[in-house]
Amino acid sequence: CSVTSFNGAQFRQYPVDQIIREFKRVPEDLILIVDDNLIGTRWKHIERAKDLFRAMIQADIKKNWVAQTTINIAKDTELLELAATAGCKGLFIGFESPSPDGLKEMEGKNKLCRSEDLGKAVRRIQAFGILVAGSFIIGFDTDKPGIGKRIADTADRYGVDFVNVLFLTPLPGTRLWEDLDFQNRITICEFPENWKYYTLTYPVVRYKNLTTDEAIAEMNLCSKRFYTLPKILRRLWLNMRHRQSLVIGLAGGLSYRKNIRIECTKLGDFSSRINGMHGEEENRDVQLTNPACTNFGYRN
Repeated sequence: CSVTSFNGAQFRQYPVDQIIREFKRVPEDLILIVDDNLIGTRWKHIERAKDLFRAMIQADIKKNWVAQTTINIAKDTELLELAATAGCKGLFIGFESPSPDGLKEMEGKNKLCRSEDLGKAVRRIQAFGILVAGSFIIGFDTDKPGIGKRIADTADRYGVDFVNVLFLTPLPGTRLWEDLDFQNRITICEFPENWKYYTLTYPVVRYKNLTTDEAIAEMNLCSKRFYTLPKILRRLWLNMRHRQSLVIGLAGGLSYRKNIRIECTKLGDFSSRINGMHGEEENRDVQLTNPACTNFGYRN
C-alpha cells in the first residue's frame, strides 16, 4: 500500500475540537475530508468517529461533506445516522475488483467486505441520504478483455451512484513497484518528468492479460456503459427515493459523463507515446526491459 509505505501504518488523529475549528473556518459549504478511511479499522477508531460526528452536530457547523471509508460503515446503523446528521452527503468506497480473484491480489485487505452482500450494504448507506461513489481498478493479473463491462455491470448491480475506475499503478517505494520492477513490467518511469503519469489514470505498466491499448479501451468502455443518460436519470430517480441530494447526484453524473471525451483523448495521446517508445513490445509474449526502471532505488 502506497499510503502506509509513505506515512507508516499508525493512525495519527487531530483533536476533535481542532477539526471543528477548521470546519468552521472553511468558507465553502461542501467539504472533502482527505482521509483514506475516516472510520478506521478498529472498534476504538469507530467510537472516535462517532465522537467526532456528535461534536459536529453539537457545534451546528452547517457544512455538508464527503469522505472516504470502507463498506464496513454499513454495519453500524448508529455510525451512519450520526454521519448523516453531521452533514455527510457522500462516501467514496473502494470495491477494487468485481471478482474474488482480483480481491485476492489486494492481499486479503477486503476480507471483511467479501462477507457482505455489497448491494445491500450500499442501499443501507443510501437509506440515510448518503451518495456512494464506488472505486474499481483495472490491471490486476486476473483482469482480461471484458473487465470494463464487468466493472460497469457490477457497479450497476451494487447500486452505486458514481463509479471511479483507476489503473493499477505501482508507486515507487511500494511492494507493487518492487514486484513489477523485478518483472520488468514498468513501461514509463523517467523521473521527475514522468510523475505526471503517476496519477492512477494512466496505464504505466504492462498488464498480464491486457495490452496498453486494451486496458485503455476497457477503461473507456466502462465509463461509457455506466454513464449513459438513461442510467444517470434512473439513478437520480432512486436518489429521490433515498432522500439523497439531487443536485450533487445530477452534477456528479453529468460531470463524469462530460469528462469521458476528455479522458479518451488524453489516453489516446498516452497510447501514441507508449507505442512510439516501445514499438511492438506490447505483444504479451515479449518481455519488456526498461533499464530506467530497474534498480530505481526505492525499497521498503
